[in-house]
Amino acid sequence: MRKFGFGTTAIHTADEHNETHAHVLPIYQSSTYVFDDVDYGQSLWRGEQPGHIYGRLGNPNTEATASAIAALEGLNLAEPTYGLMAGSGMAAVSTVGLALLQAGDTVITQRALYGASYTLFKKFFTRHQVHHADFAGDDLADLDRTLAENPHPKMIYIETPANPTLRITDIRGVVERAQSVGALVVIDNTFATPYLQRPLEMGVDVVLHSTTKYLTGHGNVVGGAIVTANEEMYRTQLLPTLRTYGAIAGPMDAWLTGLGLKTLQLRMEQHCENGMAVAQFLEAHPAIERVYYPGLESFEQYELAAQQMDAFGGMISFELKGGYEAGVTLMNNVNLLALAVSLGAVDSLIQHPASMTHFNNSPEDRAKMGITEGLVRVSVGVEDTDDIIFDLEQALEAVMVATHTA
Repeated sequence: MRKFGFGTTAIHTADEHNETHAHVLPIYQSSTYVFDDVDYGQSLWRGEQPGHIYGRLGNPNTEATASAIAALEGLNLAEPTYGLMAGSGMAAVSTVGLALLQAGDTVITQRALYGASYTLFKKFFTRHQVHHADFAGDDLADLDRTLAENPHPKMIYIETPANPTLRITDIRGVVERAQSVGALVVIDNTFATPYLQRPLEMGVDVVLHSTTKYLTGHGNVVGGAIVTANEEMYRTQLLPTLRTYGAIAGPMDAWLTGLGLKTLQLRMEQHCENGMAVAQFLEAHPAIERVYYPGLESFEQYELAAQQMDAFGGMISFELKGGYEAGVTLMNNVNLLALAVSLGAVDSLIQHPASMTHFNNSPEDRAKMGITEGLVRVSVGVEDTDDIIFDLEQALEAVMVATHTA
């Protein structure tokens, strides 16, 4: 059977799960579902036929949208892929950890990681006797050293590009090492989306998303997704854990995410175009020390990014010469860009980790993560390119005045 392209798959897959034949999948806003009779109900409980029982266990919207995300992640795979939708990105991360790790296991994560994910593995899972170790995600030699000290890990957890440093992890290199020691590889693919990067095709076992971000794309949903090509893992570990812990997404959020997927290709193309233009502008600005954007040839890991990504997205981080004061000044002088956490929306967002998302971390801990006092992260939206650049330019002028930066 012929497979469709990315855009066609994104537009049509969710609506295939539609018993009403409505042009767009309806919202099934129901907490429970009625059985025809006892035999039918028992067959559903035993998993002998498809159907729905109770909202915590699944609903048509979450299943349809999860199937669409899984189809996009497995676009070029011969085998089927399986998806789940969780109530948040962290619910997805937690579900995977709870499903695949147990007391006595070791999980290795990269150091530059979304803060809540790092905290989950370093502080929360260690309460349950799961050992945690970490490595510099952009350094396979450091992973080798970590594996030498922890020779039998159950899982290696990565995200690439990393949040907020945009550092790139060599996915194939990590997979090769994981397979040599019998470890699973789990990756957070939120920044890239399956439009730019499909880790299952590189041998990764589980792919995670915060659907809050690019997959929905409009800043109106909190959600997460889990995708794997391992049917046994899906049916016996991931699905039961998600259902039992009650981490499933609600029908409205799943429905909105399904709508967002329909424009994912179009949005990502504009995010990429704007991202490159903004990165080039920032690289030439006198108030900027350094720009981190995988699409710039000056980016240290440009060649690796080009090997494993189809394009480079809309996420940019950059170092201001004026440090912490410059970061705060920039935040206080943007007008068009929204001063807000999160990312991946159609409008541009900007944040200063040292004064916002990571202000509770010590400067020493931030330095270990690669987060300096002057680091700024921008989620470049799909507005007119010149308007985004104009807003950054006028805000950077205020920075230069305040910090006497020449």
